[in-house]
Amino acid sequence: QVQLIRSGGGSVPTGGALRLACQTYGLMDGIYCVAWFRQVPCKEREGIGEFDGADRYIADSVKGRFTISQDNRKNTLYLQMNNLKPEDTAMYYCAAKYGGSPPLTDLMAWSRFRYWGQGTQVTVSS
Repeated sequence: QVQLIRSGGGSVPTGGALRLACQTYGLMDGIYCVAWFRQVPCKEREGIGEFDGADRYIADSVKGRFTISQDNRKNTLYLQMNNLKPEDTAMYYCAAKYGGSPPLTDLMAWSRFRYWGQGTQVTVSS
């Protein structure tokens, strides 16, 4: 059984930083992708970053401020968010799928992920 356990999140002022972590359990050896999404009410989930076991991808909307990294020993994917802005306020999710990584520019990329962790709220105050 695949599980994604996320940690991190919270509230920070503009310009602050947060780190989210997503630890995966049960993913079988092979090609799989772990990703971060965020969602605000009435909008589709937006792909932020993903790691396919070899390469990391970051969405243009957060490039230069957000980075993803992984600790393979801990099966954990991190999302480091720096210089946060009020528009980064959202519910953040990690997700996983077998197979390759869909383009983050695909507005429906979220629909290709089968496994989801609980969302964590990130609030950036102005």
